[in-house]
Amino acid sequence: MAHIVANLPPVKCFVRKEFLYDFKTGFGEYVPCWWISLKSIRGQAFRIEAYLNEYGALYDKLPLNAFCWKPIEKEYPLDFLQLWNGMSYDITIIKKAMLSGMKCKIKLKDGEWLFGEYMFTVDSAHPDFNTLDCGHSEDIEDHKTFNFIKCDNGQFAAQPNNRVVIFEPASNPKEMKIPDFHVATTLYNVEKETKWSYGMPENKWKMNE
Repeated sequence: MAHIVANLPPVKCFVRKEFLYDFKTGFGEYVPCWWISLKSIRGQAFRIEAYLNEYGALYDKLPLNAFCWKPIEKEYPLDFLQLWNGMSYDITIIKKAMLSGMKCKIKLKDGEWLFGEYMFTVDSAHPDFNTLDCGHSEDIEDHKTFNFIKCDNGQFAAQPNNRVVIFEPASNPKEMKIPDFHVATTLYNVEKETKWSYGMPENKWKMNE
């Protein structure tokens, strides 16, 4: 688990140039780049650090809507692409091997569907019992994962599991069912729910042995 900043898989794309000039100039222009790292600050949108190879420069703290992998066909704002803010300063980034490169569709906040391709997933947790947990990263009902999607419209998105449908042609039926599952609310604990203990009475030490 990484604290605040984690490495990203290399993603070759473009930065929208106006983001590099604080929206004072550069509109409609693009700068080639590679994704380098992701910054997670609780209560804020994820920020990506990019390597601008034409300049040999690193540029930090760019939101998802600063990037595109081709000219954007229909632009969506940041709050459509990343539905929830970062939940913790401590994150793990994993590329789920079985889902690598699979086509998918995501349900945006207005109910519209946007198609794309699975990239990797960001998850979070609270790191230390000695530090007060003021967030929801370990709350079973409110915890969210962030699946990064390379969208067909040219943008990138980070969406929770309940808004992503993954297509796997070898196993999907011709007519797929619509997920209507409920949010998980049960916390499973095998030690709490069983009637055994590690120190059984017959294994107690005897003082005279």
